[in-house]
Amino acid sequence: MFCRINSIGISGMDGYQVSVEADVSNGLPGISMVGYLGSSVKEAKDRVMTALKNSGFHCQPKKITVNLSPAGVKKEGTVFDLAIAVAVLGAYGIINGKKLENVMIAGELGLNGEVKGIRGCLPMVMAARDHGFSRCFLPRENCREGQAAGALPVIGVSSLRELTELLNQGEEYWTEEVVAEQEEEKQEEGGLDYKDIMGQAHLKRAAEIAAAGMHNLLIIGPAGTGKSMTARRIPTIMPPLTLEEKREISKVYSICGLLPEGQALISSRPFRSPHHTATIQAIAGGGRGPKPGEVSLASGGVLFLDEFPEFSRNVIELLRQPLEDRSIVVARTAGAYRFPADFMLVAASNPCPCGCYPDRTKCHCSETQIRKYLGKMSRPILDRMDLIAEAAAISYEDIAGKRNMEESSAQIRNRVEKAWQIQRKRFQGRKTLFNSRMTREELEQFCSLGPEEEYLMKQLYEMEELSGRGRDRVLKVARTIADLSDGPAIKREHLLEAAGYRSSIGIFGGGWEHE
Repeated sequence: MFCRINSIGISGMDGYQVSVEADVSNGLPGISMVGYLGSSVKEAKDRVMTALKNSGFHCQPKKITVNLSPAGVKKEGTVFDLAIAVAVLGAYGIINGKKLENVMIAGELGLNGEVKGIRGCLPMVMAARDHGFSRCFLPRENCREGQAAGALPVIGVSSLRELTELLNQGEEYWTEEVVAEQEEEKQEEGGLDYKDIMGQAHLKRAAEIAAAGMHNLLIIGPAGTGKSMTARRIPTIMPPLTLEEKREISKVYSICGLLPEGQALISSRPFRSPHHTATIQAIAGGGRGPKPGEVSLASGGVLFLDEFPEFSRNVIELLRQPLEDRSIVVARTAGAYRFPADFMLVAASNPCPCGCYPDRTKCHCSETQIRKYLGKMSRPILDRMDLIAEAAAISYEDIAGKRNMEESSAQIRNRVEKAWQIQRKRFQGRKTLFNSRMTREELEQFCSLGPEEEYLMKQLYEMEELSGRGRDRVLKVARTIADLSDGPAIKREHLLEAAGYRSSIGIFGGGWEHE
């Protein structure tokens, strides 16, 4: 007999339909599997046959052939175990396979017939909806994740025996067991708050502007001045995620198997801080059966690169494309995979290798060493930084100040939320969401300047030796500053403040390497 069961595989960020076909016929007893299979899928035949035996199914010794179609796409992972087992049972006539034409089944099998959790359930359920399926059967521990997709009824099962009994009972018994959502407490990320940072008003202002327009930010200053503290608190001043954002971000984490235990969706904005020894593959994504990297895991949130010049030159230059396109393409022999990379880049750097410059009583780095150190950050990369802020040395009075005298993250977030609302209204009906993402056409429309401001912009362009990209970024930052002050138009003071963050490039002196 022949039986076909539907399942879903993951390729990059998308799910694709896999037809699991099983045929039982007379011949030399055994099971053979075909369909361009990875090693983990080839091993499924041993898991499936042992699980069938230990679940109490006594199948006559027959020749079993299993095909995973389409045969031109390589299948990876353990997600097809459960579908293979059901297809074999259908081919033996133990399950009525004709009832399962509009059903998607996925899950890993243990040798005792237990159904184990898998990665990527969120995109699987979304793909199942797109392919016209009516229900999904998934491992019980992935049930909540599947339901969070909001696409199809998802039924969780704990064992192969349980699934078999459920399928034989008929569709009227295939009811979704809704898993109650846990209430999320509204509290700052990990207890972090801008109240903890004493002084550094200039730095906190730069972080507020960056969060308000999703601008890239580079912080430079001596060690111990609060660079990392400021960066780690940026997610606490960003508005909460919408449901659609949660699903898009959770898709990436689901594929990577990084969803927190017992949590169906990522509830807070991502903050990724890879070590400076991270490889290109770790940052960009890749590997066998390419998976998203740090730039994708940071989508919708912050990618923080501490000790920026310590990263390899190749990793730093890798950021150029995702910073412009808001996505990254990983090319492999099997094809090209596009992953999201819509993040806000925050980088921190010491002014010299020892981190003490410009205090020459402590810093003994030569000019050549400083130039070489800062030269790792090329002009094209620095040109993509909307704001460059200096973290100055902290005075004793600031350190000894009272914490309750500083602004809290909640107070700053209120202003940032208002700026986001202004931008949502401005870009309504467009793909653009933030000032930093404006196209040339939108820049001309929403960042038009009066005669006085235009003259000032020309002076700044010539004095600061800005590139065309640099001019555009000054205008985008000025637009965000105007939004924070509820200004309908960009004024002189907005331009001067925005240009002030570009003029901080002077901190680097002759450190740039010309390309």
